[in-house]
Amino acid sequence: MRIHKEGKKILRNSLLILLLLNFILIESVYLAVLNIHIGVPIVVMVGSILLYMWIIYFFRDPLREIALHEEIILSPADGKVVAINQVYEGEYFQAERIQISIFMSPFNVHVNRSPVSGILEYFKYHPGKYLVAFHPKSSTKNERTTAVVKRADGVEILFRQIAGFVARRIKFYPQVGDLIHQGDEVGFIKFGSRLDLFLPLNTDVQVNLGDQVKGGKSVIAKVVSD
Repeated sequence: MRIHKEGKKILRNSLLILLLLNFILIESVYLAVLNIHIGVPIVVMVGSILLYMWIIYFFRDPLREIALHEEIILSPADGKVVAINQVYEGEYFQAERIQISIFMSPFNVHVNRSPVSGILEYFKYHPGKYLVAFHPKSSTKNERTTAVVKRADGVEILFRQIAGFVARRIKFYPQVGDLIHQGDEVGFIKFGSRLDLFLPLNTDVQVNLGDQVKGGKSVIAKVVSD
């Protein structure tokens, strides 16, 4: 199992902090500085090991074979489909679009991938609040990024990384003008989040509410030709 680059510094710092905490606690009990039962340091040690194992699990970056299908839209993230609506997208399109929202729990892989191949036409980072990621207003109120990829056939797909209640850090790697291939890693959100897709109205949605999807593997939709 690979560890994502975004987690390496956090893992290193977390290990040092947990080791120091356990060392201080054990030494304090041994020297009778703290009047606590000997079992307390053992419980803290076990808890520290479990916490560190979870951090390793969160930052996992599994290898995935991406089968390219230019006519379809792949899931940009692992998680649960929590919304499928027709909405007005006011930042870029300023028109009606089909919105599909994917909630990433702290137990999902948090690597974000491009749903289609094309040129990155637009990107913008928005500072904001930290409402729970499944809140309807999180798409416009939370810290977020907006990216638009234009396919070779001219179809533009917008996807938005949204920080959740726990998340405080969004990473997006490509630059405007870059060629992005379907399934390429484009970003990462730390500790719970959501990703919204905004698709043309002539889209045949292939998922249902409650479906579990995988980034770069699950088919989300297909744009139907006029």
